Amino acid sequence: MSDFAEPLDRLIQEFKRLPGIGQKSAQRLAFFVLRNQRDDAARFAQALIDVKDKLGICSVCNNISDGDICRFCKDPERDRSSICVVEEPHNILPIETTRQFTGLYHVLHGSISPLRGVGPEKLRLKNLLTRLEDGAVKEIILATNPTVEGEATAVYISRLLRPLGVKTTRIAMGIPVGSDLEYADEVTMLKSLENRREM
Repeated sequence: MSDFAEPLDRLIQEFKRLPGIGQKSAQRLAFFVLRNQRDDAARFAQALIDVKDKLGICSVCNNISDGDICRFCKDPERDRSSICVVEEPHNILPIETTRQFTGLYHVLHGSISPLRGVGPEKLRLKNLLTRLEDGAVKEIILATNPTVEGEATAVYISRLLRPLGVKTTRIAMGIPVGSDLEYADEVTMLKSLENRREM
């Protein structure tokens, strides 16, 4: 038997289904909703419904979009000669916050992972190849995650693109700013040494 009234308990259970939310966090969120005005809860509920009803996938780059084409692909100021390939839509944000990359994106919606049964055919690669047909793209930047799956995906894509003659680069990886070498694992240390630059 639950310690809470049924509607509150149901809300707690729904919050617990979110990633990274345990029992205590779910209870705090549920009580926060309970304390707020009904209008606040209605806005929150409508925002959840709108995310499901009004968002889709960009037909060009596979990013999340509220129209057929996302804001990056629509923007005439973006550099059309470079495409940054990422695993998931949320991987675009850290790149954008640097304000250094002005090209376009391509979202794979995953990475190659034989253990999870995800092969190259399950990634959204077909429209990437279509985007290269007119010869306007001069560089593909592979910004997949620095994991075994991300590395496998980057290697696969670079081999796939090699015959097309498009310059393919991989983002540098290494020691994060502000951390201590003592805590770096051997792969991170190796990548840091490989990606060193002259000063």
